[in-house]
Amino acid sequence: MGNARNRQEHLGRVTRPRSRDSVTSGNSTLARSGRPTNADALRILWYSNAPFVPTGYGTQTAQAVPRLIKEGHEVAIHAMYGLEGVSSLWNGVKLYPRGMAPYSDDVMVAHWMDWANGNKELAPLLMTLFDVWPLKSESLKLVSNIASWVPIDHAPCPADVVEWCKRPNVKPIAMSLFGQKMLNDAGVECFYAPHGIESVFNPDAKFANGDRQFTGRELMGIPDDKFVVMMNAANKGASPSRKSFSENLLAFGIFAQDKPDAMLYLHTEKDGAMGGVNLVHLLHACGIRETQYKFVDQYAYRTGFPQQAVATMYASADVLLSASMGEGFGLAVIEAQACGTRVIVSDFTAQPELVGSGWAVEVQPFWDNHQRSWFCTPQVGSIVDALRHAYEAPRGVDEVAVDFASQYNADTVWDAYWKPVMKELSAWCQSSSSPS
Repeated sequence: MGNARNRQEHLGRVTRPRSRDSVTSGNSTLARSGRPTNADALRILWYSNAPFVPTGYGTQTAQAVPRLIKEGHEVAIHAMYGLEGVSSLWNGVKLYPRGMAPYSDDVMVAHWMDWANGNKELAPLLMTLFDVWPLKSESLKLVSNIASWVPIDHAPCPADVVEWCKRPNVKPIAMSLFGQKMLNDAGVECFYAPHGIESVFNPDAKFANGDRQFTGRELMGIPDDKFVVMMNAANKGASPSRKSFSENLLAFGIFAQDKPDAMLYLHTEKDGAMGGVNLVHLLHACGIRETQYKFVDQYAYRTGFPQQAVATMYASADVLLSASMGEGFGLAVIEAQACGTRVIVSDFTAQPELVGSGWAVEVQPFWDNHQRSWFCTPQVGSIVDALRHAYEAPRGVDEVAVDFASQYNADTVWDAYWKPVMKELSAWCQSSSSPS
């Protein structure tokens, strides 16, 4: 073992003009005001989760799109998750709805052409922030320029991902150093730009509701004298469960047997409603009593939990337990450290490169037949050891974690990585033909 909502401003389900009609320039006057003239400006359709959805992809969309607009690009969003049946606006940015296919590749090209034709003076670009292996529509070969910010959570890089990234009309952008290496090992040249976090994630994070401020422990419903192990992971998929709920919960059950002050806080859906694991049954099977754990309020979780509240809970936890079978990035690990909280991850994929203060636990290989590549399962005994080390560590803000996470500040990441990447992408797009 090594030591290693956004405030939603969605304007409602209201049909808006098509891009080639009265909104030809794409973004509202407010969104365009103060935008510098940029010879590298592109007409970008961003394919990912809607920016008001509190997922990792949603938060990165909300982070990247305004910065692209500020740089002079014209941007619309294809919300393949979070918007259905009608176009809309978010902070002056046009939103296209998801399609009928599970990953919306049935309408990607139609949305791209509609957006690109709205201003033919700018070279068009389709940018994707999601898995690329589900993108099977033959129509995508018609798109002249695609930049894919691609997660790599297996080793080696799965064949379908390699095939996509080698297409002549695709430029991949790795979101982790591990992902960059896996692509390079497969003979794929790529850019690198990590995920970033906004300043809401900090050790002094507070959550206000009306006139009252809440501590993280109050939001969790856990007393201040408890040792809190926090998990923040989407409960999706059961065969396998990529977030390794069974291994993590079993390890906590073993660890907590002789520690009456240990509490587990689960920031996730508890019943497996999204094709995941019934965690109540699993907790019982792991010998974890009802007095030893708390779930996030399930209605609040389903309707959108504010980032400020999540940050406050990170800052009040003693350790984030986040050992999984594989991560394309692992945003929660950086968020927690920015709030001064140590982390426990698996020693596999992007996870160990994100640890400034914490532990990377031992793993064993797991063959993912669907992707024809390897995941790794975190070993229960190694997680138990990490939890014991966390229990023995000093309580309070870990400044090493805070300092390490600062390199992933959203503005820092934008200046260091995205500005040069976008300049390269602009040159590539401008040398290509525009769609008809």
